[in-house]
Amino acid sequence: MTTEADDAGVQTSHRARDGGRALGQVVIAAHGGAPRWDGLAAVRVQLEFSGFGFRAKFVRNLPIRVEMVVEKEGQRVTLEPYPGAGRKGVFEGSEVRIEAAKGRTLRKRAEPRAAFRDIRHKIWWDALDVLYFAGQAGWTYFHLPFVLTDPGYELREAGIWRDSGETWRKLHVTFPPGIHTHCRQQVLYVDNRWMIRRHDYTAEPFGDRAKAAHYCSDPVEFDGLVIPTRRRVYPRRSDGRPRSRPVLVWIDVKNVTTIPEG
Repeated sequence: MTTEADDAGVQTSHRARDGGRALGQVVIAAHGGAPRWDGLAAVRVQLEFSGFGFRAKFVRNLPIRVEMVVEKEGQRVTLEPYPGAGRKGVFEGSEVRIEAAKGRTLRKRAEPRAAFRDIRHKIWWDALDVLYFAGQAGWTYFHLPFVLTDPGYELREAGIWRDSGETWRKLHVTFPPGIHTHCRQQVLYVDNRWMIRRHDYTAEPFGDRAKAAHYCSDPVEFDGLVIPTRRRVYPRRSDGRPRSRPVLVWIDVKNVTTIPEG
C-alpha cells in the first residue's frame, strides 16, 4: 500500500526529471542548438592539454598538442599527430590504436578500459592509456550538451550551487550503459545564461577516488557552436568544493571547425 508520503516522493521525482529534460533543452539551445549539431558529421578541434594527473603517471612529452576529430556518430575520436610526427591515435571505445601513414596499425589494445584495473596502471601510463583517456574525455566534452537530446540519457534537476558569487543550477546526468566516459553519474552546473560552467565526475581510469570539479570558461562561437576554450580540472572535496591545486588536467582550445554531414 502506498502512502501520501510515497506519492509525494514519486511526484517530486517526476518533477525533477521533467525539469531536468527542460533544463537540458535550454542549455543545448544556448550552446548552438540541436539543429546545428544534427547537421554535423564531426568537429575538428585544435587543442593542447597537460596537468598533474598525467605527470603523476609519468607521461612524457607534455603538453600534448594535437588536432582532435570528434565524430558525432558512434564513439570515434582521432588525435594527430599522436604520439609523435607521422602517427595518429584512434579511439573507438572498445579499441585504441596508433597508426602510421596510410593507416598501418603500429600498436593497438582491445578493451582498453579493463586494462586500467591492473597494478601497472596505478603507477604509470603508456601512449595507448593516454589515448584512451583523451579519447573518451574529448568525446564527452565536445558532445555535451548536444547528446542530451538522446532519451537514453537520464536527466534530473539537482538543486542549486553558489560559486564565485553566482548561483548555478545543477543538472544530474546518468549516461547510458556502454558509453565510454569518465563515469555514469555526472553533474553539470549551468549559469543564468544557460552556459555550462562546471562539470563534476569521477575520472575512473585514474581511480575510484579521482573525484573532479572541471571548470569551463571563455566560451567562443565556432561555426554556430558555442564551446568553452579554457578547461581546468581540480580535485573535488567531500563537501563538493574544489581544491585550488593541483590542476589535474588543463585543456586549451585553439580553434574549432565543423565537418558537415555528407
